[in-house]
Amino acid sequence: MTATTKPWKRYLLHLRSAVPALCLLAALIAPFVLEGFTLYQLTKVAVYAMAILGLNLLTGYNGQFSLGHSAFYAVGAYVTAILMTTSGFTPYLAIPIAGLAAGLAGYLFGLPALRLEPLYLALATFGLAVATPQLLKSSHLEDLTGGVQGISLTRPEAPFGLPLNSDQWWYLVSLAVLVCMLWLARNLIDSRSGRAMIAIRDNPIAAAAGGIDVAGYKTATFAVSALLTGIAGGLSAVVVELVAPDSFTFNLAILFLIGSVVGGVASISGAVFGGAFVLFVPNLSEDVSKGLAGAVYGVFIIGVIFFMPQGLAGFAQKLKARLEK
Repeated sequence: MTATTKPWKRYLLHLRSAVPALCLLAALIAPFVLEGFTLYQLTKVAVYAMAILGLNLLTGYNGQFSLGHSAFYAVGAYVTAILMTTSGFTPYLAIPIAGLAAGLAGYLFGLPALRLEPLYLALATFGLAVATPQLLKSSHLEDLTGGVQGISLTRPEAPFGLPLNSDQWWYLVSLAVLVCMLWLARNLIDSRSGRAMIAIRDNPIAAAAGGIDVAGYKTATFAVSALLTGIAGGLSAVVVELVAPDSFTFNLAILFLIGSVVGGVASISGAVFGGAFVLFVPNLSEDVSKGLAGAVYGVFIIGVIFFMPQGLAGFAQKLKARLEK
């Protein structure tokens, strides 16, 4: 920025640098000015953003395509529900354990998936997403999973006598977890491991020739991605107070994929844009036309992809670059 920069441009540059802080401040204020269903929706945005972030790490930064992240979301939700209802665990302990369980499931699935080409990996994860709801409904697991009816939960109130209702408290918990995940993901991508993940995405043969353990990084990335998605599933179980097989169908996996692409598949902040898009735009489509809500939603998706091929986060980066010029 030179001395000849116009005052209004200098103001915009300063404002741009303050945008993340202003967004976080607005998010912290939200539970004290919003309530009811609106606050519940914002909590779901945070939860979806966590799951989409896990998918972004896998697909956008490591080049592995997945259509089965609804399965890891379901693992996180069901492990949380089972621990809370049968073992008396608090959600603050059950959710991390559920994340680890989902991460282990991702690691075990990622091992044989290493042998698959991208198209066949997508097909394998598709099979996982389709099979998961049926497994959860199985009569052999009904005593554990609740069968078709699922498991009902009771959302705990705010601890330590804090003057917050349960909606406000769990919104703030979800927001805190999301911010931590975004920070950890950014540090991971900026680290040596992150650069190795990106190198594998760009050219796995060259990465292997450069001494990178391609198989190890791919499996580890799958596990980390599933872990983040499992934590999101665990938080969703507590927020919704119910887990049922029909909540984790293939449609949920497609929802995560849409959020990833629309928000920006190779973007950390894009997960937040994607979470907001998949939650609010379908409702907006119904407001535009109830009879053609699906068509309107499709038009929104096509419009974003056509005019913003790098997603909403990429569009924001272009605006940033223009301001810097």
